[in-house]
Amino acid sequence: MKKWNLDALFTSFDSEEFKDNLQKINELIETATKDAKASFVDMSDAEAKIVRYLETSSDLRSRLLRAFAYCSLRISTDTSDQDAKKYMNHLQQLSAKTTYASTTFTKWLPNVEDLDALIEKNPLLKEAEYYLHRIVEGAKHVLSDKEEMIIAKMQNTGSSAWSQLQGELTSTLKIPFDGKELSLSEIKNLGMHKDQDVRKRAYLAEMEAYPKIAQSVAYAMNGVKGEVNTLVELRNFDSPLDQAVYQSRMERETLDALLGAMKEYLPVFRQFLKRKATLLGHKNGLPWYDLGAPMGESSKEFSENEAMEYIFKNFKTFGPSLENLARRAYDEEWIDFTPRNGKRGGAFCSNIHPIKQSRILTNFSGSFGNVITLAHELGHAYHGDKIFAEKIFNASYTMPVAETASTFCETIVKNAALNDAKEEEKINILEESLKGSTAVIVDIMSRFIFEENVFNKRQETPLSVEMLNEMMLDAQKEAYGDALDPDFMHQYAWLNKPHYYRGGLSFYNFPYAYGLLFAKGIYAEFKKRGSAFTKDVDLLLQKTGQKSIEDVAALVGLDVRDKDFWRQSLDVIKAEIDMFLELTE
Repeated sequence: MKKWNLDALFTSFDSEEFKDNLQKINELIETATKDAKASFVDMSDAEAKIVRYLETSSDLRSRLLRAFAYCSLRISTDTSDQDAKKYMNHLQQLSAKTTYASTTFTKWLPNVEDLDALIEKNPLLKEAEYYLHRIVEGAKHVLSDKEEMIIAKMQNTGSSAWSQLQGELTSTLKIPFDGKELSLSEIKNLGMHKDQDVRKRAYLAEMEAYPKIAQSVAYAMNGVKGEVNTLVELRNFDSPLDQAVYQSRMERETLDALLGAMKEYLPVFRQFLKRKATLLGHKNGLPWYDLGAPMGESSKEFSENEAMEYIFKNFKTFGPSLENLARRAYDEEWIDFTPRNGKRGGAFCSNIHPIKQSRILTNFSGSFGNVITLAHELGHAYHGDKIFAEKIFNASYTMPVAETASTFCETIVKNAALNDAKEEEKINILEESLKGSTAVIVDIMSRFIFEENVFNKRQETPLSVEMLNEMMLDAQKEAYGDALDPDFMHQYAWLNKPHYYRGGLSFYNFPYAYGLLFAKGIYAEFKKRGSAFTKDVDLLLQKTGQKSIEDVAALVGLDVRDKDFWRQSLDVIKAEIDMFLELTE
């Protein structure tokens, strides 16, 4: 069982390095607060004040990120880690104390009359140009320093606590199955089992287990969404979606073009699902328990080492830098592979700017889908590797572009496997690819619909388990149509997705669709232009922290406001569906 190594962050909470880091964080907070009180009261010597703020806040942010990463990574693999929870709570309290300096600076900066002139003459300010202009633009959404400090402190016992509750309940839920007690991640992995009877029984066991924690998680949902609704109104956003679009550095025109194209192509994805249902012997649509069913003759099980070797080989087709990054991740123990009790479900990559490394969590069980997940998360690490070249204030990219490199890397591995495959193997590979694309387009659409409805309904009333279940089923019916068996859907799909429980990040669903389709367009350009395009992709990734997503796309000549761009990307997936339908005729 290969686990990640966190020593590059800290060796323990008792280490002198961790203690020194905490002490330095306290000192920097005191310095930043003192400077803010003395400096941001008039416009004298504005250039020096901005430079000092950037230097102090960058150092503080780096130290906080390093400590937060250590705590959160330990909790993600052991939700009962009390030391990590204690220090996470302490860090959240310290983070709240940074609010005074950041809020005061944000309120002061728009009043600097000659800001552009200062930026042009100072190299550090020039490097921070987008960051500074973004602060000026966002000042209208910032409350007073006192209000912001109160909010930051209250969130520690509000949305942050609710999020931790959801994570702990879902990661420690024990589900009886075949004489054993399995974790939620383990039972969900059985949804990809070769045996339909195992898949169905695992699904039924999962559904039977959720009521044990459903009411508590429903309270968490209400707490998070209620908090967001309140803050959105206070911050002068029209809605949580309006705020999410703003945080994504995206224009609403772009989101509307993306969603509009997705809705147009839902019938195409339903064709795939109906054919899969027929092939598996179902007459009333595809039951949820068979969404993940493997198909085709090649259902190879991969060891962790075999999975990585397969990824190395195919990443090399893009360029040595991608292959080398993946090898580094494996050799330096960045990856925590397999599920275990107390470890959270799903997969993620944490890019840790202070140490110029990433850490990847998966729940690997050996399927080709797990290999694709590994490639996806390694793509995030590759994005991180490129953006580590920038200063920390230019290293924060938004949700939609966050999924670009990851989905691009998925596409490399999938297409390479498809090209090498014999006809029978192609069915397996195509089905795995389309299963993922369907989740990112159709299921994401259902999740988007659900979350928007939850925010709207939460303004009127608290939401019960029964209401959340009904809303989730309605959203699934709207997105999947008649392709799903109405007797076997997933009414509890709101409960196990941590994305819904992040108070500072709503609608973490459409970025996956954006990332998939944008990456399809990028991959198509790579196939046309060849290895020369590699440098363009690297530049695009490196600059994602300094541009809107429309300007990021323009770096490679793409217009994401145009629905036709998204149609072209969806046509790439449609071609895969057509091939699958032909092979399974």
